[in-house]
Amino acid sequence: MTHDVIVVGLGAMGSAALYHLARRDVRVLGIERFEPGHERGSSHGRTRIIRHGYFEHPSYVPLVRRAAAMWRELEAASGGSLMTVTGIAEIGKPDSVLVSGTLAAAREHRLPHEVISAPELTRRYPAFRLPSDYVAVMQPDAGFVEAEAGIRAHLRLAVAAGADMRTSEPVISVEQIGERVRVRTERKIYEAGVVIVAAGAWATSLVPELSLPLVVTRQVLLWVRPDQPELFRTGWFPVFMIESEVGIHYGFPMLDDGLLKIAKHHHDREVVDPDSYDRTVSAADEETITGPLFRMLPAASGPVMAAKTCLYTMAPDEDFVIDRVPGRERIVIASPCSGHGFKFAPAIGQALADLALTGRTAVDLRRFRLSRFARSAG
Repeated sequence: MTHDVIVVGLGAMGSAALYHLARRDVRVLGIERFEPGHERGSSHGRTRIIRHGYFEHPSYVPLVRRAAAMWRELEAASGGSLMTVTGIAEIGKPDSVLVSGTLAAAREHRLPHEVISAPELTRRYPAFRLPSDYVAVMQPDAGFVEAEAGIRAHLRLAVAAGADMRTSEPVISVEQIGERVRVRTERKIYEAGVVIVAAGAWATSLVPELSLPLVVTRQVLLWVRPDQPELFRTGWFPVFMIESEVGIHYGFPMLDDGLLKIAKHHHDREVVDPDSYDRTVSAADEETITGPLFRMLPAASGPVMAAKTCLYTMAPDEDFVIDRVPGRERIVIASPCSGHGFKFAPAIGQALADLALTGRTAVDLRRFRLSRFARSAG
């Protein structure tokens, strides 16, 4: 059987694309090198922050607004809870990248927010102990998305709508031959009219002709049992990000397992091979996260109960890559997410379906075009 579209990679973006294509009665096949929900890529760890005042750039705000509405639509369609609104505290010195960037986005898009001092933040949330010159940008509409549950919902609804799916089937190559594309896996060869490559850390090996300047970095996630759990309960404590002299740390309210998830954004920027990197978490890894964070959040101090690694696939400018491959327009690439993409999955999945079927989309993807790499090289 031939297909109209093949989606390679069924993580956050691929699963969403599969769902939106299947809803349009397209003959679509999704192929995943592992099993959905696996821990070898970038889409696991139970939760991901969703935030509207986007410090990376204000142009992301309309896309995250669209995605938030679509997470609610997916909840309604799947019958499960996928997004929890907790508010967010984005903390640092007034001139820090995190605080200044968040305020720029919030002001440009007139997002509800307030700026409070470190002492006021501690009065509201006694878990924090911050330098006196820090401030917090508080936004009420942020929270977190259930990561694996979101992928499962997209895939389950896609299959129910008629999508085909192959798992534990690594893709070896993707090529365009005339008006068709051919996808070769370890098991067989598939053909379609269009292929979407949403393979994350494996994207460059599948579209080598692009010579994209991407790197894969190893990240670490920790779950600790806090000394004062009553200070971190969901429904009261916000998700948070703190920029200090050693980078940005982040964390979540305590969930029903009694554990607090914490991490450092860009853990140590160690470039790795996704097929052979060290997935064990060392004492040094733990200290990179807990050392700075426990000084600012002492009530979180407690034993590490679980630890996992994940991957960021990074572009030099830390933006996404979403475009049709020049000269091979039947291949659409949707990687990387540069460590901050999960929250956008429903909206990007819809845009990928548009690109695959019509070559265009109403979603503004100009920031993510491949042509920016040619400009930077010149």
